Amino acid sequence: MNPDTKAPHTKTLAKNADRVAGLAETRALRPGAIAEAAGQRTKRAELLGSSGRLMLVAADHPARGALAAGSDPLAMADRGELLERLCVALERPGVDGVLGTPDVIEDLLLLGVLDGKVVIGSMNRGGLAGTSFEIDDRFTAYDADAIAASRLDGGKMLLRVDDSDPATARTLEGCARAVTALAGYGLMAMVEPFISRRIDGRVRNDLSPEAMIRAVSVASGLGATSARTWLKVPVVQDMERVMAASTLPALLLGGEVSADPRGTLDGWRRALRLPTVRGLVVGRSLLYPADGDVAAAVDAAVEVL
Repeated sequence: MNPDTKAPHTKTLAKNADRVAGLAETRALRPGAIAEAAGQRTKRAELLGSSGRLMLVAADHPARGALAAGSDPLAMADRGELLERLCVALERPGVDGVLGTPDVIEDLLLLGVLDGKVVIGSMNRGGLAGTSFEIDDRFTAYDADAIAASRLDGGKMLLRVDDSDPATARTLEGCARAVTALAGYGLMAMVEPFISRRIDGRVRNDLSPEAMIRAVSVASGLGATSARTWLKVPVVQDMERVMAASTLPALLLGGEVSADPRGTLDGWRRALRLPTVRGLVVGRSLLYPADGDVAAAVDAAVEVL
């Protein structure tokens, strides 16, 4: 394991070690325990707390084959370690909840760490990173019915628009249907939009202000209603112009582990002054910080809010 992303050593890790080790046995012998845990989870009364902000930790990377963090290409490959890091993050003051695929969310449900938390299910993970079909990001994880049945608070979908790839149309249609279905249950639909293109065979997102304005505009119009739609967007240049493209509430995404965490925090701080920006959804840069201190990284992000 890369020493720069070593597992944090805290009382929380010791407390959860036995439970993490027992997850495989529970899944094999009592699979119904997952539905029981979902049904018994104490839900949060309101999506936004008294601060009017939302701080979510993202853990949907493994399901799309994106296991790297920093210089370690397999940093997220150890599920027990990932869960331990998530437990550390979720216990920090100011952390509202988590975003993940069913396997991760269900592990956390079995660990009993999601009471009172906002839980967002990741929906479309079919377009695996690095594949020829990456833009065809079909819905292969949660659907709206499963999110409602599991008593989650919403669903997140990735929308990459590649003008040269006809598979974009299928993803657009899938996202639109998901937005409509989630709204029908009164649940948040979190859309993460990009304008993308293949460069040297790899899908790259265009982070120019003009491209993000177009992406935000397209995402805002998906579905039969936008009443429950939130956006998940990166911090780019001219954020004022980008966020002026929509009145929908937005959360800032964290992106890759940064060599300049202070610069990342400053970018979040500036963007959070904009009227539609309501919080953060951050994954690897908090769970696998360069110095290995998950609690400190989470606390620094919360302080920005």
